[in-house]
Formats: sequence, structure tokens, C-alpha cells
Amino acid sequence: MLSKEEVLLITYFTAVLVILLLFVVIFFIAFQNRKNKILLQQHLAQQKYDQELAKSQIEIQENTLKNIAWELHDNVGQLLSVANLQLNILGGKVPVELEEELNGTKSIITDTVQEIRSLSKVLNNDVVLKNGLIVSIEVEVNRLNRLGYLEASFEILGDPIPINNASSIIIFRIIQEALSNIIRHARATKLFILLDYREKFLEITITDNGVGFDMKEQYLGSGMETMRTRAGLINSNLMVRSEPGKGTQLFLKYIYNDGRRKEKV
Repeated sequence: MLSKEEVLLITYFTAVLVILLLFVVIFFIAFQNRKNKILLQQHLAQQKYDQELAKSQIEIQENTLKNIAWELHDNVGQLLSVANLQLNILGGKVPVELEEELNGTKSIITDTVQEIRSLSKVLNNDVVLKNGLIVSIEVEVNRLNRLGYLEASFEILGDPIPINNASSIIIFRIIQEALSNIIRHARATKLFILLDYREKFLEITITDNGVGFDMKEQYLGSGMETMRTRAGLINSNLMVRSEPGKGTQLFLKYIYNDGRRKEKV
């Protein structure tokens, strides 16, 4: 039978072991919490850095597009207008048998000037903001129809809700990139754009009747990466659905900001 001193010694030793174990457990938990906090901070910092980098890249792209728009409108457009004026002056000096060719050339230059000015409008974000998202899309759709690439149509559901300037530009650039991809790769004859204004979000659907592709096998390329990056900057979801021979659908879901400003849509 253990003596009283031995029982006290065992109890003391057990208590010390329990305290040491608790200390180790608490230290381990604190260490893990500290480690997780540092990892979270690093992840948030990296995420913020990636967002700022993407934002800077997009700002550079927008400035580049604006400069191109100015060059097209102010320089190329003016040069073509001068060329057309000179052709008008020459109109009375060419032989009769060349008048038809001359008039055809003048018509081509006139159409080219019109297309350049139309293109400059959708490249310049100041003009896009002035016109608003809906009008800018209408201009782009009309331009595609006029060029005869395909038959494009545009529809709006619900009551248009104002969207802040930055988001409007990004949404429009995503739509432009999608249309560019369709023209280059889809071999489509029809294109449909739907803006569905819901209570809490705007859902944009772009549908074409092109060749489509197998999403499991085909890499979507840099165009899609650019669209996803832009969508991420406005916390939007971008999804693509396609099958070979069944065309392609692109879905963009933009959730309205509570603090959005009222502006022209």
C-alpha cells in the first residue's frame, strides 16, 4: 500500500505532466493559428497584388485603345477624307470609261471613313461612357451587321439598372472580346446578345450558331483568360458552354454594387 507521501508525489508528478501537455497543446494551437494567419495574410497580399497588376494592365490597354481611337479618327480618317476630296476634284478630269471605277473607289473610301469613325467610338472608353452600355452594344451590333460578318441581334429584358463607370467599361470590353472570338474562330452566321436585368444582378448571354468545340479537349486561349481577368475585377462570374456543331454560349453574371451611381445606361 502506497504511503501518503508517495500518493502526493504521484499526484504532483501527474499534475505536472498534464500541465506540460496542456502547454504543448496550447503552444501548438497558437503556432498553427499564427501560421494560418500569416498564410492568409500572404494569400490576401498576393491576391491584392494580382488584382492591382490586372487592373494596371487593363488601364494600360484602355489607354492604348483610346490612343488608337484618336489616331483612327483624327489621322487615318482625315487622310481618307482628303483622298476622297481629291478624287472628287479628279472626277471631272478622268475619261468617261473610268468614271464607274472612280465612283466605286469613292464609295469604298466613304464607307471606310464611316467604319473607322464607328470603330473609334467603341474603342474610346470616354465615348463608351458617354453613350452608355446599351447604346455602345447597339453600335457594335449594327457595325457587325453593316460589315456583313454575320447576322447579329440584341435584346433587353427587364428595366435597365444603372451601372458604375468602371464596371460598364469592363463589361463592354468583355462583350467586345467575345464578339471578336466569334468572328475569328466560330464560323458563325448568327449571333445573339441578351441583357437580362434582374433585381440583384445583370446576366449577359452571348450565343452563336458556330462550329462550337469540345470543352474537355480545347484550350480556350488568351482571349478567354483576358475576359476572366476582367470579370474577376468586378466580382463577376464568367462561364462558357459549348459542344461541337452546336455553337457556343457565354454567360456573364454581374452583381450590382449597393453604392452604384446613377448614370446613363
